[in-house]
Amino acid sequence: MDTADGRGELISLCGTVENIIYSNSDNGYTVFDLSCDEAPEGVGEIVTAFGILPELSVGEKLSVEGEWSFSRSYGRQFKVAYYEVRLPTAENDILRYLKSGTVKGIGPKTSERLVSQYGEDAFDVIENHPEWLAKLPGISQKKASEISEAFRAQHGVRSLMMYCREFLTASMSAMVYKKWGGASIDMIRSNPYRLCEEFSGIGFERADKLARSIGIEADSEFRIMSGIRYVLGENSRTGGHSFLPFGKLTAASAAALGVGQDRTSEAIGKLVDEGKLVRTGISGIDAVFESRAFRCESEIARKLELLDRLCAGVDAPDVGRFITQIELEESVRYADLQRTAIASALNSGVMILTGGPGTGKTTVIRAVIRIFESLDMKIALAAPTGRAAKRMTEATGREAKTIHRLLEMEFDGGERDSFRKNEDDLLDEDVIIVDEASMIDMYLMNSLLKAVKPGARLILIGDSDQLPSVGAGNVLNDLIASESFCTVKLTEIFRQAGESLIITNAHRINDGQYPVLNSSSGDFFFLQRKTDREVADTIVDLCTKRLPRSYGADIIGSIQVISPSRRGAAGTETLNNMLKEALNPPSPKKKEKPFRGVVFREGDRVMQIKNDYDLVWERDGKDGQGVFNGDIGVVETIDLPDEQMVISFDDRVVKYDFAKLEELEHAYAITVHKSQGSEYPIVIMPMYSSCPPQLLSRNLLYTGVTRAQKMVILVGDPAVVCRMVDNNCQIMRYTGLMRHE
Repeated sequence: MDTADGRGELISLCGTVENIIYSNSDNGYTVFDLSCDEAPEGVGEIVTAFGILPELSVGEKLSVEGEWSFSRSYGRQFKVAYYEVRLPTAENDILRYLKSGTVKGIGPKTSERLVSQYGEDAFDVIENHPEWLAKLPGISQKKASEISEAFRAQHGVRSLMMYCREFLTASMSAMVYKKWGGASIDMIRSNPYRLCEEFSGIGFERADKLARSIGIEADSEFRIMSGIRYVLGENSRTGGHSFLPFGKLTAASAAALGVGQDRTSEAIGKLVDEGKLVRTGISGIDAVFESRAFRCESEIARKLELLDRLCAGVDAPDVGRFITQIELEESVRYADLQRTAIASALNSGVMILTGGPGTGKTTVIRAVIRIFESLDMKIALAAPTGRAAKRMTEATGREAKTIHRLLEMEFDGGERDSFRKNEDDLLDEDVIIVDEASMIDMYLMNSLLKAVKPGARLILIGDSDQLPSVGAGNVLNDLIASESFCTVKLTEIFRQAGESLIITNAHRINDGQYPVLNSSSGDFFFLQRKTDREVADTIVDLCTKRLPRSYGADIIGSIQVISPSRRGAAGTETLNNMLKEALNPPSPKKKEKPFRGVVFREGDRVMQIKNDYDLVWERDGKDGQGVFNGDIGVVETIDLPDEQMVISFDDRVVKYDFAKLEELEHAYAITVHKSQGSEYPIVIMPMYSSCPPQLLSRNLLYTGVTRAQKMVILVGDPAVVCRMVDNNCQIMRYTGLMRHE
């Protein structure tokens, strides 16, 4: 007989927990010894078992179902799939359980007194009659209450975990219990959709499955209202929208939930009345916002207007003198637009500097920094990503930080970023200069602005023709389009930069001209291939043979394959599998960890795909916190017994529990979106026909090409390159920054 998932029939065991070998409090993974009531055939009385069994304690009685597994290191073990736990009932077992220290506040002597006094009723006394517990020597009424509360919490968490075990992870259940306490199960029964609205990481789909399992109807008002917010959230997460038009929201919600638009329209009205949504006019559009998104855009606009209004400018003669002095000292001659940009930075509370590669943005910033330093003004340099901050440091000779580090990010377990620097603890700096500003979403921009003191200057640098931020909003382009703040766009390509075909072709692409593809020398190459499979095979050959043969084996670490899409014959999913097997093939010397359809192997190149502020890293003997979306590292070791993986991110070493592997994916090939803010010595891009048409766009090609420092190699069909250049249609984002009616 087979089980539903195709495995053999599950084996049942009953017994007592003798010893806890290993326990992970975050995910509930536990390795333990089970003393079986009836020894399995061919196996001793003591069985080593493992699985997700949170809050397990020595002395507890278990009924488990699972299957046998074999480990070279640890031999035969029992893998637990399902389990039920019971507190011991015999006095000797109760005494042993309490003596194990499982119940906080009860030691060996108190355990003996408690069991001696109350016998088999000991657990009932702890849980329900703390006043009786206080009659024992050495236990005050306060301590008895604390013991009782801790005991109820411990078993309450477990009850919640058991109730939600098919839908919530152990850490999710613990998070819920911490907030809702003993009422958790009742609150879930009354409205399970509160889970996705109040807790990070518990999405609507998970809550919906739980709700349906306990009989919540598909047309429940709770479900419709939560589903509408889910649709708004998904459009924000995947499309970058800060709002949706009312008609689109009602239709999309009705389709997603399988209800009529009259029901979704009515529910939107109720959510607006409750203050959870905001409905307002945006340039003639009937817009519906999550209240937080509406508040965020409004706060950004107000703070920017304040900064611009409070700026104290520098006298014009002084500006000219400063510029001339730097030109003499540096033996440079600034172009007219560069001089305009420098003067604008000195005289504006908010200034935007934009332009393509090779137009001298960095030259302007170096001049501005020197002038502000001569005026004894404190300057902060920042960028959205660690790689961008590192490049900014190298270009200016001054330390640049990530925006998160500048704001002193802290992890509080919430859904959104939390920063020590805010409106109550402002940054000291007089000038804040931010590079790669096109990557900043509206929430991060709002957090930054809250921490900027009134009277300080804000200079935003970015290429407005690149892809917008991955997160919600379109901050840089919205601010430029508003014409509310001084904006200088540099257009002249300087001689040295103009010698690079990468830069020349980048500007041709951006101007709607086809790039030069027939060059046989320089830094930009095109390899024509007929089929998508030939494209993928050629990319693997370039990475493993052709480039290492020409430039040496060390070049492999400098190559980054960047694809327009995850999907297709030359998308990142296919290329990652091919490149992994070619560059890091299986070996008896390399440990592996299968996880959700992929296999991580020692030596693999991987990327963090979400911000995780709880991960601890070590660098030069010092600890820090936080690994961020887009960080690329190498798997150094995989420790299967300890369920742990060690990854090196440049100079930071991070230990990943296996429960965190969902935050990682292979990075031999990455999407253009994931490459934003980074530069790589060599970029290889597939130009393949099976790529989704909406991704074959001009700004996506432009963004990919401008990620390269020394060499670009396009591989594929020249018609695809032309199609991308011709397609200047950008996916519309519904944003309201500076446009609220």
